[in-house]
Amino acid sequence: MHNLLLSFAVQASSTETEGGLFDFNATLPLMGLQFIALTLILNVLYYKPVGKVLEEREEYIRNCLTAASASLLKADELTCKYEHELAESRKNAQNVIKNAQNEAQVLVSDKIKEAKQETESLLQNAYNQLNIQKEKAFKSLEEQVDILSDQIQLKLLDN
Repeated sequence: MHNLLLSFAVQASSTETEGGLFDFNATLPLMGLQFIALTLILNVLYYKPVGKVLEEREEYIRNCLTAASASLLKADELTCKYEHELAESRKNAQNVIKNAQNEAQVLVSDKIKEAKQETESLLQNAYNQLNIQKEKAFKSLEEQVDILSDQIQLKLLDN
């Protein structure tokens, strides 16, 4: 009998320790409630604020990307505008340079014409002066020839 009681006690103790991973007793619903409470607390205290921060960050990034795209478009427009203005300025500068060169060429050709006219006038005056001096020299020579011929004639007649 002693053996029987001993074997019954061993058998009873082995049935108590035989539970598996989960014991289906009063602790299981309590653990389920704790899990749900922890999930709700984490959801309220952690997941929602973190989610809100992530949404705000995503919205901020989206706004920054939109603003950057707008700025990039504006920069492209300004670049095109400035390139167009630069091309127009270059064309205007080339036109101004071309006009200045043409005006300078006209002035130079006018000055050359004036210088040629002055030179021709001076040459004509010099030619006229030389002709006048030549005629004076011829008249003077004629007079001297007449005087000499008269003197020769007088000497020949005197002799």
